[in-house]
Amino acid sequence: MPDLLKEKTEAKPNPRQEAAAGVHHVSRFRGRFQRLWRGLIGIVLLALIWEFAPRLGLVDRHFVPPLSEVLDAWWQMIRSGELATNLRASLVRSAVGFGLALVTAIPLGAAIAWYPPVRDLTTPVLEIFRNTAALALLPVFVLILGIGETSKIAIVLFACFFPILLNTISGVASVDPQLLRSARVLGLSPVTTFRKVAFPAAVPTIFTGIRIAGAAAILVLIAAEMIGATAGLGYLITYSQFNFLIPKMYAGIITTSVLGLAINFGLVALERRFSRWRY
Repeated sequence: MPDLLKEKTEAKPNPRQEAAAGVHHVSRFRGRFQRLWRGLIGIVLLALIWEFAPRLGLVDRHFVPPLSEVLDAWWQMIRSGELATNLRASLVRSAVGFGLALVTAIPLGAAIAWYPPVRDLTTPVLEIFRNTAALALLPVFVLILGIGETSKIAIVLFACFFPILLNTISGVASVDPQLLRSARVLGLSPVTTFRKVAFPAAVPTIFTGIRIAGAAAILVLIAAEMIGATAGLGYLITYSQFNFLIPKMYAGIITTSVLGLAINFGLVALERRFSRWRY
């Protein structure tokens, strides 16, 4: 069985050498296929364990029903429209909070990073808020904004804002100085240097923060909906638990997992689109 040491130290041409030699990327596609195949095997094994462990009495099927019962409850919610209603509510809240974090955190983070005195002044304050759990502030948001949609969007905005902001600051501030010197030698203005050199170089780091924020948007919102909501995936999970609708509860949990995976894959695709030079 190959290990990490062999994988990382195996002699192979880099992408430029392959392109120069006209080598087709068969081995690369084969490696991706093998990773995909192993991942599918892992998912199938998990599904089999989930299906047969309750049936064999290894776990109490009242609390952990077989996967087939969960999928049946999931399908019934899809047919009735119940899942779509709750999913739509969660998606709207997450999208609004995440979008507001994007349009505010990236410009602010870039401005802070571009001016070192401002960065030195704001970093301690930002670190304080970054290490404050978003859910710890939920009662504050509810007191100020009420128990409606605004407080839920605000908690998502807070949870997404700081990962994007701090990664934007880090990405812009850590641009290779040689690139900036080259831009100055070429006579580029500060605005053009930022637009053509600094910001593109910071995009990979910024997308790291965006991916963290994408996961936080779902996690924090689900927890907030469990506390006070009349619709949403968090509400669906809590309602099902209180009414002992266990298969429906697990169906809601699976939906949140699938949603999180979809968001992560979408953000990875966007990162590849905007950072094409890295791949």
